[in-house]
Amino acid sequence: MRYRCMCLVIHAPDDLRVDVQDAADPGPGEVLVAVGFGGICGSDLHYFHHGGFGTVRIKRPMILGHEVAGTVRAVGEGVTAVKPGDRVAVNPSRPCGACVHCLEGLPNQCLDMRFYGSAMRDPHVEGAFRHLLLCDAVQCEPVAAGVALQHAALAEPFSVALHGVQRAGPLLGKRVLVSGCGPIGALSIAAAKIHGAAEITAVDLTDATLAVARAMGADVTINVATDTDWLQRYAADGATRKGTFDVMLECSGNERALRAGLEAMRPRGVVVQLGLGGDVSIPQNMVVAKELSICGSFRFHAEFKLAVQLINSGRLDMAPMVTGAFPLSRAREAFELASDRSKAMKVLLDFAGADAAA
Repeated sequence: MRYRCMCLVIHAPDDLRVDVQDAADPGPGEVLVAVGFGGICGSDLHYFHHGGFGTVRIKRPMILGHEVAGTVRAVGEGVTAVKPGDRVAVNPSRPCGACVHCLEGLPNQCLDMRFYGSAMRDPHVEGAFRHLLLCDAVQCEPVAAGVALQHAALAEPFSVALHGVQRAGPLLGKRVLVSGCGPIGALSIAAAKIHGAAEITAVDLTDATLAVARAMGADVTINVATDTDWLQRYAADGATRKGTFDVMLECSGNERALRAGLEAMRPRGVVVQLGLGGDVSIPQNMVVAKELSICGSFRFHAEFKLAVQLINSGRLDMAPMVTGAFPLSRAREAFELASDRSKAMKVLLDFAGADAAA
C-alpha cells in the first residue's frame, strides 16, 4: 500500500514548500513512523537561507530535517524491537558499516554516510520532515511513557553534545567552559553536568541564551558583550595561575571565542571544537607552552541510544530548550523564528495535522 505524505522541501534559497510525496508500507526490517515533532537545526537554516553551507549546495529539491520523534504506524517482516503504537526517536545517522572507518569503529566518519537531510552527496539524502517516515528498525529508539515527543525529538542534538563530552575525556571534578550557548552549547552543559563536571561556566552574547544555559545546568553565566573584563578573571595573571578551566567545549565556531577560551585554559587542558565557522588563526605559542590538546567532534553514533536513555530517565529537563512548535503549514514562520538567536533556542515543527491534510 502507498500513502500520500506531506513533506517540507527546500527548492532553492528562501523557497520552502510543503509538497506531497508517496510513502510505502515497510519492507523486511523496516518501520513506518508517523512523525510527531521535528526540530529545526542550524543546517536546515543554512539550506533555507543560503541553499547550503561551505561548498555544499542543493542541486535539486530536498526534504529537510533530521531531528524527529513519532509513533510507529506499521512494521515490516522480522521487526520485533518495536510495534505499532510505540513512540520512538529516529536516529538520522546511517553509516554503511562496510568502509574502512566503519570497520575500525568510527561510523561517524563513514565514507558512504547517508545522513537525513543532507546535500553533501548527490543524489541528496532526503530528510525526515515528512509526516510518514520509512526507516530501518535499527534507527528507532523507544521513548518512555510520560516523555513528551517534543523532548524526544531533541535526542539528535543531545547526541552531538554527548559525543563532544566523550571527546573531552573524564569530566569528574573538572572545571568546564562552554562557549556559545545555542542548542548544542546548552545541551553540552547538560551533558557535562551528567558526566560529573564540578563547575560549568557558560559564555555567550545574549541574555536569552544564557538564561537557558542556567536552566540546563550552568553554574556561572557570562554575557561577554557586556562584561568585557570577564577574561581577566579567568586567564593567566602572571603570578598565581596560567588559566582556570580544565576543559573547553567550543560551540560557537567563532575565532575570537576560541582564542579567549585558550587564554582561560589551564596547562594540559582539553579544548573540544564542536562549532563550525571556517578557517581560524590560533596563538600557537600559547598552545605549545600550556601543552593544550585541541580536538574536533563530529556528529555521533552510539551516543544516540544514550541520549534517548537519559531523556527517558528524567535526569534532565528538556523543557527550557523548546521555544515553541508550529504546524507544517506555518513552516516559514517557524524557520524565521529559529533564525533569531535573541528569541529562539529550539523551534519544532508539529506534524499532527499533516495526516488529515494529506
